Amino acid sequence: MKTNYPTHYCGIFGAVQVHDAARCVNNGLSFLQHRGEESCGITSTDGERFYEHKGMGLVSQVFNEETLALLSGTMAIGHNRYSTTGKSELRNTQPLRIDCRLGDIALAHNGNLTNTDRLRRELESGGAIFQTTTDSEVMLHLLARADAPLEQAIKEMMAKVEGAYSLLIMTRDKAFAIRDPYGFRPLSLGSMNGGWVVSSETCAFDIVGARYERDVRPGEIVVMELKGRDSALTAVPEEKALPRKLCSFEPIYFARPDSIIDGRSVYEARFDMGRKLAQEHPRKVDIVIPIPDGGTIAAMGYGSALGLQVHMAFTRNHYIGRSFICPTQVRRERIADHKINLIARLVKGKRVLVIDDSIVRGTTSGKRVAFLRSAGAAEIHMLVSCPPHRNPCHYGIDFPDPAKLAATGRSVDEIASRLGLDSLGYLSEQGLKDVLGPHGHCFACFNGDYPEKPPTAASS
Repeated sequence: MKTNYPTHYCGIFGAVQVHDAARCVNNGLSFLQHRGEESCGITSTDGERFYEHKGMGLVSQVFNEETLALLSGTMAIGHNRYSTTGKSELRNTQPLRIDCRLGDIALAHNGNLTNTDRLRRELESGGAIFQTTTDSEVMLHLLARADAPLEQAIKEMMAKVEGAYSLLIMTRDKAFAIRDPYGFRPLSLGSMNGGWVVSSETCAFDIVGARYERDVRPGEIVVMELKGRDSALTAVPEEKALPRKLCSFEPIYFARPDSIIDGRSVYEARFDMGRKLAQEHPRKVDIVIPIPDGGTIAAMGYGSALGLQVHMAFTRNHYIGRSFICPTQVRRERIADHKINLIARLVKGKRVLVIDDSIVRGTTSGKRVAFLRSAGAAEIHMLVSCPPHRNPCHYGIDFPDPAKLAATGRSVDEIASRLGLDSLGYLSEQGLKDVLGPHGHCFACFNGDYPEKPPTAASS
């Protein structure tokens, strides 16, 4: 059953025992802007009280010197939001806060719970009143109702929720970095000047001057105290540990190329996807052009493997956001139409190979092909650095109902014909696994093998 509440693919950043923590978080969020452009927020504490500021828009639009000066303290957490369903409104902006018997608690969440509907109904039948339409608020209510200290309440909450979550939870004197037992979403731990920082991606450590220490392990709770001590709790006993299932769309598309996720360079992974494409789909063409920015590194890998030059015939307007993370199809298409322009003289009369990171709905890909045809390209071939998306994602990526996916019920040749291509090729699932290495990844959007049972009318 399709949930009635927003799912989201977001960026979170936290700083503990760091001077001017809110400014540090602001800088970190600016490097995570690609993970959410809809809204953002920061909550800080000086050990006595909470301070917060939220707003709709980009980090640079919501925060300035004046607002940051009001966020006192040496501990803070922040959030960039990208909602994929539901309303885009200020009340859903995170971090979320609650005042309960455990005191003030703030929470920032990256991911998507799959049993939100059932848990929300149970909580509401018990008298819970919700202020937002996010699945993240469900976790706050579970924490508030637990008859246990916060550390134990977090464990109990983790035992009840299903799906994807990387979390930052903050009280007046502690912060908790938490990753779901499958490790669907990335979360990394860094150190700076005796303090700690936590980020969805390691690229944000660079801007704040932090040193990457390690990833938060799947199922782990890392506890960081305002006093500066840190300790780790394992939420899932080792004998019950689940096989890691990091979202494969992180290295394919979502993460920045200057990040390291679970020990793997995103840049190197994308370059190797291109090299693997060259092994699986060599093409005789005159020019290789990527769709920026997602296909650029894979195209470089492809060209390197076959000795072909890569030309940036498509140029990107960097003042336009990422079309994929817009909450509506109308906005996606509007942004896509204004995002890329073509240097027509580079492709006229040429056999063109286009490389992109994915084809989801196919709308924008079809427009790009039509653009090339009108510019006089003699042949247009396309390669995609991942397998065909045939299944919806239940863990926080906006892959829609199967009926809206370009690859659902269609062969590769049929997709090529629909897009107006002379040929189309995808990286094989085995090829992608070869590139990403032995550590486990989730490929459910490609093969339908969901690590957790998808929500249904009966289960939700």
